[in-house]
Amino acid sequence: MIRTRFAPSPTGYLHIGGARTALYAWAYARKHGGKFILRIEDTDLERSTPQSVQAILDGMAWLGLDYDEGPFYQTQRMQRYAEVIQKLLNDGHAYYCYCSKTELDRMREEQRRAGLKPRYDGRCRGLDKKPGAGETPVIRFKNPLEGKVVIDDLIKGRVVVSNEELDDLIIARQDGTPTYNFCVVVDDYDMQITHVIRGDDHLNNTPRQINILKALSASLPQYAHVPMILGQDGERLSKRHGAVSVMQYKEEGYLPGALLNYLARLGWAHGDAEIFSLEEFVTWFEITAVHKSAAKFDPEKLAWLNQERIKMMSEQQLSQLVHTFLPSGFNFSKPSLENVTKLLKERVHTVKELAEHARVFYETPSPNADLLKQYMNAQILEHLMALRKPLETLDWERATLHAALKQFVKERGLSFAQIAIPLRIVILGSTQSPSIDAVLELLGKAETLHRLDRFLADAA
Repeated sequence: MIRTRFAPSPTGYLHIGGARTALYAWAYARKHGGKFILRIEDTDLERSTPQSVQAILDGMAWLGLDYDEGPFYQTQRMQRYAEVIQKLLNDGHAYYCYCSKTELDRMREEQRRAGLKPRYDGRCRGLDKKPGAGETPVIRFKNPLEGKVVIDDLIKGRVVVSNEELDDLIIARQDGTPTYNFCVVVDDYDMQITHVIRGDDHLNNTPRQINILKALSASLPQYAHVPMILGQDGERLSKRHGAVSVMQYKEEGYLPGALLNYLARLGWAHGDAEIFSLEEFVTWFEITAVHKSAAKFDPEKLAWLNQERIKMMSEQQLSQLVHTFLPSGFNFSKPSLENVTKLLKERVHTVKELAEHARVFYETPSPNADLLKQYMNAQILEHLMALRKPLETLDWERATLHAALKQFVKERGLSFAQIAIPLRIVILGSTQSPSIDAVLELLGKAETLHRLDRFLADAA
């Protein structure tokens, strides 16, 4: 059975790159009827925090990337790591290294002066000495001195690394705690991971990890190293490019399906398909189809995709999301929040933006002073005062409103915009909205006249 895993370090939030890696590993397991495992690699005790762990769990839950096993925590597996380290020592695949920091620094400096790559030279490799009282050596893995490590990467293709390029990796620090590269190997071995799908920043670790797995007589997983995500400027993705917490996208009003849809397409494609469901993605996805080159993160493309997904949602579902962005004290039955959502959803990119536009239907906005200065004068004020009476006598339906406004501007020799824009400013506090007749119909006669009267009274 195929078994994949997502193994973030809880030293920060779940970011875009991590979410895409998790999506690919999750989809590969789902497509092939396998298992998806969540593992929290929290051995960096100084930087790992419970808040970061929770941020990862929250991000996975919001995205809907459910896991079959876990979360497993490395800090709860220390006894197991110690057992495997002892086994490697007993089998002659690891050794104690007594070199001091001063000695190692001197060794590396000599190598640099000689034009060599700084690396541990194995000087303790042949020692057959166990630690004495007061001695706290590190433990190193005895890397093979000859041969090659061949990685048939499912994305990168064949990667060959000579063992001569690899030095003897520290697998346990002076205080006995295991190192990252070692813990990863033991975890993948114990959890029977068949496919390691991870960022290509880990590719340099893979030859070392393979050699440790071989020393344990373990089956080797298949590897797939996903290229990194770059900003539009070609630089490594950072906060200034939009590489924020996955949960911040939730707070900004993005839909989880839209974010997953975008991340799926960020380095993978299925023909010309741009918008698709998670179920379709699982059906189509193959890890070997992931592009070898880095992808560029485009916030505008994500916003467009989110807008399209918003348009596809039912008003009932969407209004429930909009509700979470609005104060609880509003009366959402007058007008119906579903009807407001229906009117506005074609014009927005996020649910948060939709909520901001919907808010003016439930609280009277203050007219913007700059807009009034630009669009309002004595003549326009007189037009609005003249409009008040016919509005009061109308049957309050969109078609009737449209006809009345059209007749009014015709009689006064105005363009439609000359009355519609000031009316928007007075009623909604802005110049932008759907068709003014649709807005007025939804707002209702009583509320529309109330807002108009208030403005006219203040302007008198």
